[in-house]
Amino acid sequence: MNLSPKITKSVVVGPFSIGNQNPLALIGGPCVIESEQNAMSVAEKLKRITEDLGVPFIFKASYDKANRTSIKSYRGPGLEDGLKILQKIKTQLDLPILSDVHKEEEIKPAAEVLDILQIPAFLCRQTDLLVKAAQTGKTINVKKGQFLAPWDMKNVVVKLEESGNNNILLTERGATFGYNNLVTDMRSLVLMREYGYPVIFDATHSLQQPGGQGTQSGGQSEMIPDLARGAIAVGCDALFMEIHPDPSKALSDGPNMLQIDLLPNLLEQLITLDQLVKGKTASQAS
Repeated sequence: MNLSPKITKSVVVGPFSIGNQNPLALIGGPCVIESEQNAMSVAEKLKRITEDLGVPFIFKASYDKANRTSIKSYRGPGLEDGLKILQKIKTQLDLPILSDVHKEEEIKPAAEVLDILQIPAFLCRQTDLLVKAAQTGKTINVKKGQFLAPWDMKNVVVKLEESGNNNILLTERGATFGYNNLVTDMRSLVLMREYGYPVIFDATHSLQQPGGQGTQSGGQSEMIPDLARGAIAVGCDALFMEIHPDPSKALSDGPNMLQIDLLPNLLEQLITLDQLVKGKTASQAS
């Protein structure tokens, strides 16, 4: 019996590849762009941490959080200003960039800046959005909807493939489990891998409690390390984590974000576990 995870194709993102037994990658950053200074500062610190540990890193932050609990919730600087900030981070820090696209008209300008176009979970079945994103030729990361079984993502994959794009990433971020709660079925990572593309685990949104605080979502950030370790043990190709210097003061998703100072020790654990699962020694991994 082969105990290693099923091999997937490699998807190239900037200077490295995700999948196909490549080292564990991290997609990380604040939930939303709070300011240029905040986004740049977080990106700089995350780059230092990941470079020190040899972890391939993609910076993420949303220019607009279109799906918020309250109409009064902070959404971000918007498409034009947000992309300018992301372009500056990309250029100055030489980092690949990911952000969400919510509407078809956002895709063309977003694709001029972003290395990965992310389809949010609630929009993962929107055919026109998927097709237009795929036609850019950019890597597409689709978050599995909270309302979908992992085998339902096959239809999403086919939409992208038949639109001419095979640069596909699939992300597990929990499934609806009663009111204001999500649960993660780790089998999802194994089942989605059967489609041949790299799988990612969203260790922070999986612990979100949507609308759990009335006018905002709650979360269980203290369990991020536990679920992250579990996902690596199952065999994912990358981790997605929203990370902030002070989650208690974050303008979006604070209750389920990781405090940035906790990242180095956690990443060290996850790297070791990833190497073990992939059957590599430390010398082979380096």
